Amino acid sequence: MRRRRPAPLPQRHGLDPVRLRTPDSGPWATLREHLVERLPRVPPERVAEMLAEGRIVDENGPLTVDSPFLPASFVWFHRDLPQEVPVPFDIGIVYRDADIVVADKPHFLATIPRGRHVLETALVRLRRDLALPLLAPAHRLDRVTAGVVLFVARPELRGRYQTLFRDRRVRKTYEAVAGYRPDLELPRVVRSRIVKERGVIRAYEEPGEPNAETHVELVAQAGGRGYYRLRPHTGRTHQLRLHLAGLGIPIVGDDFYPDLHETPLDDFRTPLQLLARTLEFTDPLTGEPRRFDSALRLAAWPGPDDRAEADGDRADALSDEPNGGVSASPPRF
Repeated sequence: MRRRRPAPLPQRHGLDPVRLRTPDSGPWATLREHLVERLPRVPPERVAEMLAEGRIVDENGPLTVDSPFLPASFVWFHRDLPQEVPVPFDIGIVYRDADIVVADKPHFLATIPRGRHVLETALVRLRRDLALPLLAPAHRLDRVTAGVVLFVARPELRGRYQTLFRDRRVRKTYEAVAGYRPDLELPRVVRSRIVKERGVIRAYEEPGEPNAETHVELVAQAGGRGYYRLRPHTGRTHQLRLHLAGLGIPIVGDDFYPDLHETPLDDFRTPLQLLARTLEFTDPLTGEPRRFDSALRLAAWPGPDDRAEADGDRADALSDEPNGGVSASPPRF
């Protein structure tokens, strides 16, 4: 397999530069003309500024406003960063060695850069804080879900660990605080067909061959809520949230299911009460069994300390935690 050529620009804020290959042919006299057409979301004057500032380079160095268009060539540059709301919660480190890092991701922190979330992501923070510029995720958690995430420190090992998730050889256990229905028979296996369309923020279920499967178990119930252990066999987008909502027990703090509610990005008061508690797998390097557990706790559980109201009001249950709805010790049953 051909190895990708190294970028002539260093990382910035833990981010690699964008690599862009020009077409084999085209009508453009200058690179600037091509980039204006190629990058419609970037104002033409900003493209010219970046070239004038030497921020767009090829293998020979910075390019200029008048640099000619060269077909089938590569250029590199760093995109302008969006304005981001700082996420005021820390990332815990569950385990670290020369090969992997297992992080305890808080609610509201995206796993990888995407859209409006770039610097305020687990990957960028960990690359910076741990001085691991080549760190990469083996899988992802939703921005609003907390818990354990596996990262790979060495590029040559990424495929070995990522394949574990692709081939469903990782046993995942989640925990959730959700509604309680005394008439609902549990444990049970929920199967459905889940569809997620590109550009649409919510997934949905439709009739047809199931492609999503979750084992749902009630661990305890108190104050009109249940504490659930969830074991997904598949990894469809928003699978756990859809399956619990479909059972009539939506997860506390879910702004997507069953109904969509707009929440400002700087509102950290009501985190989704879903936690990726455990990852278990056979290590592809050593053949040894590995298990990693989150040290976080879902704050909306109205258990022995009666911190949540029985009427299901979620704001009071979630706003009194210093770590945004998660505290340092897991619930015990």
